[in-house]
Amino acid sequence: MLITFKSQTSPDVTMYQEHAHRILDVLSKSHTRGVITAAEAAHAIKLLEQEVALSKLHPEVDAEHANHSHSHHLPVEDESAEMAEKNHIGFAQRAYPLLEMLRAARDGGDNVVWGI
Repeated sequence: MLITFKSQTSPDVTMYQEHAHRILDVLSKSHTRGVITAAEAAHAIKLLEQEVALSKLHPEVDAEHANHSHSHHLPVEDESAEMAEKNHIGFAQRAYPLLEMLRAARDGGDNVVWGI
């Protein structure tokens, strides 16, 4: 399943539900539908930036999370462990588009919504 985040101030951001869940858990928001108001955006940005920093500081957490969730990366028969690691998309990369949307929403005084 996909979750699409919408805001008047930026293009839609669509991601797999399992990846959005981690972000929404950090923000203490519903996985099915919700809103981050313009007033909440600054705090949401701060929380996500902290989680991004932690994921970069402790990449093993990203690897552990990836092992517990479906990865949407089709295994290649002759792919080495080194190549698989190189192809890994971490939390920081997944959160970046939503962080940009939140910054635009904060600056533009708009809300971010999903599931409606």
